[in-house]
Amino acid sequence: MTVSDLRPGPDAPLPKRVAVLSFHTSPLAQPGTGDAGGLNVYVLQTARRLARRGVEVEIFTRATHSSQPPVEEAGDGVLVRSIVAGPFEGLRKEDLPTQLCPFVAGVMRAEAGQAPGHYDLIHSHYWLSGQAGLVASEHWGVPLVHTAHTLAEVKNAVLTSGDTPEPESRRIGEQQIVDAAHRLVVNTTGERDELVGYYDADPADIDIVPPGADLEQYTPGTRRGTEQARRALGVAQRSEVIAFVGRIQPLKAPDVVVRALAEIVRAEPHRDVRLLVVGGPSGSGLERPRSLMELAEELGVAERVSFLAPRPPSELVDVYRAADIVAVPSYSESFGLVALEAQACGTPVVAAAVGGLPTAVANGRTGLTVDGHDPREWARVLGSLLDDDELRLEMSRHAPVHAAEFSWDSTADGLLASYAGTMASYRARRAAATAS
Repeated sequence: MTVSDLRPGPDAPLPKRVAVLSFHTSPLAQPGTGDAGGLNVYVLQTARRLARRGVEVEIFTRATHSSQPPVEEAGDGVLVRSIVAGPFEGLRKEDLPTQLCPFVAGVMRAEAGQAPGHYDLIHSHYWLSGQAGLVASEHWGVPLVHTAHTLAEVKNAVLTSGDTPEPESRRIGEQQIVDAAHRLVVNTTGERDELVGYYDADPADIDIVPPGADLEQYTPGTRRGTEQARRALGVAQRSEVIAFVGRIQPLKAPDVVVRALAEIVRAEPHRDVRLLVVGGPSGSGLERPRSLMELAEELGVAERVSFLAPRPPSELVDVYRAADIVAVPSYSESFGLVALEAQACGTPVVAAAVGGLPTAVANGRTGLTVDGHDPREWARVLGSLLDDDELRLEMSRHAPVHAAEFSWDSTADGLLASYAGTMASYRARRAAATAS
């Protein structure tokens, strides 16, 4: 069902307290480096919005620093519980499955210290959390809602040079979750179709709830504000600016934008065009953390590329406002929050036509989508949009209007409706089983 179809009835049960599982990355981590990204933003923002609606949310994650307190507040009604599971540092993402057992044990201990029925529902994020959620759901007698965010079958289908395939153990784990979870929540119809096609999921068990953007934080800037943002970033006012925001790893394809920049410069050497890369190495990108810098040097555009560290929303908004275009060239994206945030700031987006990006970007109206990842085609699209001031201005006007259709408040409403339906069907099945 789509979010517009998710409407709980007047007697539908709503959860009082939800346990959210985010095993492999903390919602308090800075997005853009390590394993922190859109999932972190999703978990934290939806938790805060659910709390505003009277639902207490407790987020379970793995502790990554010895100084971390076991429990932290992440807003009114939102607690983050950091469970010690394995070494605090130096544990690769590929090795995280070995720490699922201690993580599950820590989650179970936390629940055991509460009154019976403390949690009404579990919402797990990513396949590792889903595995933990299967155990907790069985022991607590509450339904499990799962959001995959990314899928092994989909990532392997678009594997790019320099990236490593997802292991078979992950695919098997995802299949187990799809078969056993009481509800699957996805971002788009395309993601629903991938679950059905690759994992034989039942469409009736899938709810479509698009993610959102923080529309209070990400807003269009004034001309003076844009000038100030450029000064703060060390960018000349007359420069043409392309921005890439995200983790530096092959899947996100930042190299495509660097190569496209080189193509633009090769055709017009005197053109004053620059690229801002905001993010840190992640995943297989950790093996060669300087590879993107080396590529820029090799292509002769190093002086035109600025590498900036990941930054909080209060500073990231300046990057979006300073850019003429934000590029999202990923090989796979379940949705693409960067595209939404940029448009909320009034910046047109050029994005790969993959995953949820064609939904996040209104092609021809708020930005452009590109088929494939040929740097020459990306150079042509980026260059033509930079050349067309009138079209960019029109897209800048439409972009915030389009982004306003997606908000975290709307996402929270969709999740609440999905939770209510899941709890109602779960209780009905249990009652029927008891009666028989």
